[in-house]
Amino acid sequence: MTIQNGEKLLLSASEAARLCGVSRSLWWGLHSAGKIPLPVKLSGRTLWRCDELRAWVAAGCPSRDRWMQAGGVR
Repeated sequence: MTIQNGEKLLLSASEAARLCGVSRSLWWGLHSAGKIPLPVKLSGRTLWRCDELRAWVAAGCPSRDRWMQAGGVR
C-alpha cells in the first residue's frame, strides 16, 4: 500500500503478524477471537493500519473491545 517514510501505511495479515511477532495463522486466530484491532477492507483485501497496530502494542495489546472502548486509533 502507500508508503510514508519508507513504511507501509496498511499491512496484510502476514505483514501485521510479522510486525507483532506472531505467525500468520495465529494472527487470523486472534482476529477471529476479537483480540486484535479491526482491519480495513480495500479492493477486497483485508489490511491493518500500521499506526493503529503500533499504538495497540504500546497500549499493551488489549482485546478489541477494550481497545475500541479506550478510543483506539480509528
